[in-house]
Amino acid sequence: MNALLNSYGTFSHRTKYVLVEELPEDSNLFLARPLFGPLVFENNASDARDHCANERNFLSWLRLSSYLAVVSVAIMTTFHFSSEPTELEKRIAFPLGLLFWLLAMLSLICGTGNYLKTVMKYSRKVALVQTGWRTQALGSVVAGTVICCCILFLVNNA
Repeated sequence: MNALLNSYGTFSHRTKYVLVEELPEDSNLFLARPLFGPLVFENNASDARDHCANERNFLSWLRLSSYLAVVSVAIMTTFHFSSEPTELEKRIAFPLGLLFWLLAMLSLICGTGNYLKTVMKYSRKVALVQTGWRTQALGSVVAGTVICCCILFLVNNA
């Protein structure tokens, strides 16, 4: 395997990497030595495509988390629509911004957890379907919060 990797020019002779197939079954994949070395999986059938899809899924969660954090900061700093904020706007800006910040952190944790869990299952060659009640619940809460805030903004602007 090492000769094959080096013959294609994927890694230089100085690069340290982790061959996932050589690790013991019960070992932690992300704590293998070298600690910051790339994980090398054997490419059988559609493994490369599945790894890329898993990375895109993680990046989507990261993007959602970034958007929610930006919305949180925007709500906390400039929630009012007129030049002078009303009493309702003053009372609701901080809790609403805090809610969006919490949702941003939860989406980041959920995305990271899904990514790590999927890579661990790939390393054990376990068949999996990317779904789960946590993902569905968090997506529903985020969608509901955004819809409720849109209604609140429309009513407040009227």
